[in-house]
Amino acid sequence: MASQHSVPNGPGSRLTNNPVDIYREKISEALAPITRKTPQEVYEKLAWTQTFDKGDLGLPVPSLRIKGKKPTEQAVEWSEKFPESDLVAKPVVAGTFLQFFFKPEPLTKLIIPSILNKKASYGTNDKLGLRDESDPSKGKKRIIVEFSSPNIAKPFHAGHLRSTIIGGFLANLYEAAGWDVLRMNYLGDWGRQFGLLANAFEMYGSEEALERDPIGHLFDIYVEINKLSRPQEDAIKEKKEELKQVAEAGKETLDLENEIAELESKSENERARQYFKRLEDGDEAARATWSRFRDLSIQKYKQTYARLNIHYDHYSGESQVERERMEKAANILKERGISEDSKGAILVDFTKHGDKKLGKALIKKTDGSSLYLTRDVGEIVKRDELYSFDKMIYVIASQQDIHVAQLFKILDLMGLQDISGKCQHVNFGMVQGMSTRKGTVKFLDDILRDVGEKMHEVMKANQAKYEQVEQPEQTADTLGITAVMVQDMSGKRINNYDFSLERMTSFEGDTGPYLQYAHARLCSISRKAGLSPQDIGSADLSLLTESHAVNLVRALASWPDVVQNTLKTLEPVTVLSYLFKMTHMLSSSYDVLKVIGSEPELMKARMALYEAARQVLHNGMKLLGLNPVERM
Repeated sequence: MASQHSVPNGPGSRLTNNPVDIYREKISEALAPITRKTPQEVYEKLAWTQTFDKGDLGLPVPSLRIKGKKPTEQAVEWSEKFPESDLVAKPVVAGTFLQFFFKPEPLTKLIIPSILNKKASYGTNDKLGLRDESDPSKGKKRIIVEFSSPNIAKPFHAGHLRSTIIGGFLANLYEAAGWDVLRMNYLGDWGRQFGLLANAFEMYGSEEALERDPIGHLFDIYVEINKLSRPQEDAIKEKKEELKQVAEAGKETLDLENEIAELESKSENERARQYFKRLEDGDEAARATWSRFRDLSIQKYKQTYARLNIHYDHYSGESQVERERMEKAANILKERGISEDSKGAILVDFTKHGDKKLGKALIKKTDGSSLYLTRDVGEIVKRDELYSFDKMIYVIASQQDIHVAQLFKILDLMGLQDISGKCQHVNFGMVQGMSTRKGTVKFLDDILRDVGEKMHEVMKANQAKYEQVEQPEQTADTLGITAVMVQDMSGKRINNYDFSLERMTSFEGDTGPYLQYAHARLCSISRKAGLSPQDIGSADLSLLTESHAVNLVRALASWPDVVQNTLKTLEPVTVLSYLFKMTHMLSSSYDVLKVIGSEPELMKARMALYEAARQVLHNGMKLLGLNPVERM
């Protein structure tokens, strides 16, 4: 159908990727002489409507800023002058808006074949990721997405789960837009907490337990050593408060100072600091222990990530930042008068640089060991040198907003605005209502196990369908993972949400299982119809005249624009809301648009529509990082 229309590639046009751009071009060309604006100016103001009763595309007349008549009068005049079209009906005037309705039959004949031909690539747009759209030889733009980044001394918990899900989605999204995506996991594998962990292993460690479950065992011994260190730190804190009161009273403080020094010298935290200093100084035994813990953790993480459809191109970490880079950054800060000495430690007082909200930040401790900010600065510069990225996204919880803002500000103060300007913090809220049988956190593996078991129970309730599923345990695991991920993505990123096993595993409402059921049902219809791709490809699509069919086609037509819009919002819920809207339309269509029992030609046409819908649903689920199932 598209070949019947001679349409130039206008500004912003994505004809090879988005069939609806044909309509944008035609409307823009028709309105240009009427409005005395260029086709490009009109094209840029055309937008999808929120509901189908308001048309397929809308034009807010005031947005073109044409002086003279009132916008309401202009809308009427433009509608009357709009020429007859084989694609678009005469625009409807709604106040200061023009509403454009696509003619059903040409749209159906354009969209369904486009989806069936492009399959997984329908909705993607590799042009967006080109450094120069007019010259593909200049290559793709490169983006680094840093996400998940668990701490090997702590469990892979819900906070890391959110970063993992959102980061994986963003990586998929930019890949669909044609960018060269580098997925990076920046592990928390350095610092005093590692010294605490290493000492804990000497005291409580088990080689057998470490090999069997490295992350779980490291967490258990970390909890144990904290039971020792916490009372010690509380005692030191109390003595320091006492010291403060004695000093304010003008009394002798030497005995208290000595007592505090002795308590600190014998504390687990001091032992941890000493161990970390050995690590930073290159002690071979310390390095060997650190390397082993890190490698075992990564092996385990890879298994977990695979279940979530996540892979990484590079495992980095705080430990990978060379001391020379950190020293160089520290020297620049000192030379420019950005940092200052504070009782032997080095800090940046942002209030002196015009930003009171950022407060103060330590960049080097009194013992000379590095801190997060110092390492982060060195790591950013290193990545710019190694990868020459065009953009870098940090997927980090909103709790770290200040830290990330301090990092970007330090880069600016160092004169590295060209690097900070390419960096973006994509933040998110917290998961609430989670607990473990033991205490305060719950491991991801435990979450996925519990949800998978719940889904398995639901599947077994229908014995007939259950027996048709080839690998029921694996399918239950996939459904459970979908349930967790969809609950996480169902609201805006910045919002906190309550973790609810019952709600997320329900087949009622907008849940992961419901989404999977919608895909499985379409697969079931296809199996029962028994039509070949050739049968479907030869369907007479002009038979799809029912309003249910027309509106479903209109929804399918908007998918490329949904992907495009999501690049602006960076919100998984933008995609998810579209998919649920489409599945609701499908659910209400099955009784009206029956396949089995229909006349042969009508059967083929409806199956073509359903297969196109299944493909778009599949594409959307894969973009979110989900694995669509065919039976459940």
